[in-house]
Amino acid sequence: MTAAAATPVPQKEFLGHPVGLLYLVFAEAFERFSYYGMKTLLTLYLVQQLLLPGHVEKVLGFVPFHHFLTGVYGPLSTVGLASVIVGLYGFTYLTPLLGGLIADRWLGRTTTITVGALIMTFGHFLMAFEQSFLIALVLILLGVGCFKGNISSQVGRLYGPEDERRGSAFQIFYLVFNTAVIIAPIICGTLGQKVAWHWGFGAAGVSMLFGLAVYLLGRRYLPPDEPKGAAARVEKTPLTGADWKKIILLLLMIPFIGLALVMNEQLGIGYLIWGNDHLDLRFFGYDLPSTWLVSVDAFVSMITLSTSIAFWKWWSLKRKEPDELTKIAFSGILCALAPLALAAAAATTAHGHKASLGWVFLFEFLNDYGFSNLVPVAMALFVRVAPQQVNGTMIGVFMLNFFLADFLAGALGEQLGPMGGMNFWLLHFGIVAFAAVALFLFWLIFGRTLIPESGPHLRRQAH
Repeated sequence: MTAAAATPVPQKEFLGHPVGLLYLVFAEAFERFSYYGMKTLLTLYLVQQLLLPGHVEKVLGFVPFHHFLTGVYGPLSTVGLASVIVGLYGFTYLTPLLGGLIADRWLGRTTTITVGALIMTFGHFLMAFEQSFLIALVLILLGVGCFKGNISSQVGRLYGPEDERRGSAFQIFYLVFNTAVIIAPIICGTLGQKVAWHWGFGAAGVSMLFGLAVYLLGRRYLPPDEPKGAAARVEKTPLTGADWKKIILLLLMIPFIGLALVMNEQLGIGYLIWGNDHLDLRFFGYDLPSTWLVSVDAFVSMITLSTSIAFWKWWSLKRKEPDELTKIAFSGILCALAPLALAAAAATTAHGHKASLGWVFLFEFLNDYGFSNLVPVAMALFVRVAPQQVNGTMIGVFMLNFFLADFLAGALGEQLGPMGGMNFWLLHFGIVAFAAVALFLFWLIFGRTLIPESGPHLRRQAH
């Protein structure tokens, strides 16, 4: 790896971080607005319009697509078909692997991200038309693949290998774009449910255009791509035995992180469907659209992320801050407790009553405190540990945990009706609890191998 590619460029700071972080987080915020605005509408749009007679016949290529799904899953109800389609949308977390390869070997991260943003923009606008639904789906999958993993890799490359700010940078990264995730269901969800579906999807496309503009404005503050021909030089630097050991350990973590996140990925599928029917959504005399449940999750996520950042900052002033694997292991426990709150809420609906929103907030705080100290910290771990020769590709590999979680959540969504709410959420508790135990054992066995070579409490690098 050339020195220019491996070393971050000294630059101005903003609130103790490189100013490039500001542009990256806001570009990601607009992208997440577009993604969650669309995804919030997707399940309800499928169930309430697109999959109904008179509409589904208009979708280009739907007949062979439907035959393929029934061949894999068997006969599907409308709700089951919608759940599977939304679950397949988890391929947005598989395509970053392809995006990472494209950036590492051919186009570089900046060009790949720009191309991805343009593809996503077209996809979101095409989602507004019934005929182009499947085309739009494919474009968004490809666009996210080029955008998502590479922009996360650029966040990590703003910092030197021994800069302890990387972990908090990813928490800030998630904190800022959660603001967009709060706003997206309110704007896109309200436009889609109260005005017309295509208005909501159109708003998502406009947001993606803003994200591209912010990214292009901040290009001079971002880590430079490798010079032309650098990919060939990287290939001449072979991975060592120690490198391969770390890669294998990171790969082993993927399925367990994915299982730990299955409840979180159910938020846009079974959670919305169950909440629409079984939660008391009347708030100060106003009937809230069920899509606003996603905004509640994002609002609580902002609280949990900001308090987690503040807590670890306070902790580091008094004692040594735990390494990433320690945080990941204990976060899995919180993720496992979250679906128990929904199981308890479902138990209160046994006699036709609707569950209180209080159960929702209990669930959200448990789930989001777990998520806040699991996903950003795990991503920081991957950026730090993955060898530079395959760093972008490994960030794409990291996204596989979301793909696994989304795919499993979609497959499980079909069981909501037959199992009933309480058993459905208890099933999720069992899955996430298994993952939590596995992550805890992984920490005990392999923790020493993956901590930074100079210890988990590295000195901040001067800029």
